[in-house]
Amino acid sequence: MFYVVEIEDYVRVSPENFDKPLKEAIIKELEKLYEEYIDEEIGIVIKVIDVSKIGEGIIIPEDGAVYYNSVFSLLVFKPILNELVYGKISQITNFGAFINIGVIDALIHITQTMDDYVSFSKSNVLIGKNTKKSLKKGDLCLARIVAISYKTTIPKIGLTMRQPGLGKLDWIEKEKKKK
Repeated sequence: MFYVVEIEDYVRVSPENFDKPLKEAIIKELEKLYEEYIDEEIGIVIKVIDVSKIGEGIIIPEDGAVYYNSVFSLLVFKPILNELVYGKISQITNFGAFINIGVIDALIHITQTMDDYVSFSKSNVLIGKNTKKSLKKGDLCLARIVAISYKTTIPKIGLTMRQPGLGKLDWIEKEKKKK
């Protein structure tokens, strides 16, 4: 899920940014600091949105920079267990599929793609033995987050589509028409 998070912290403005307006300099420093920043509590930082408050600057001897107590907001993506996510299949492998859910690719293991025996074809398609359902790169899907791990640099997210109302959007539409 996407959130706007407000944080209060001291921001170090280095001397090379002294020629810029203060708010712009702080945003530049925050963008450098939070570029590709991932934290289990905050989530995945996408963008620095704004700086809403800038306090008095503090100079620390022998540093040369000025530290400003600032309040700023960030746009973040934080996955939540059992959350439903829409995504597009970005890659098919012999062990499952990767679905791009906005800012990150999540894995849906081959056993979690559908209620059927699933095989991997030479043309990079996952095919259900009995249902003949197929899953290929570019398909749009609805899945549920069942696992989240922050033990690696980029969080790993596990998905399932083996629940009613989940799966490839075409499958969901066909099920609705049947009812």
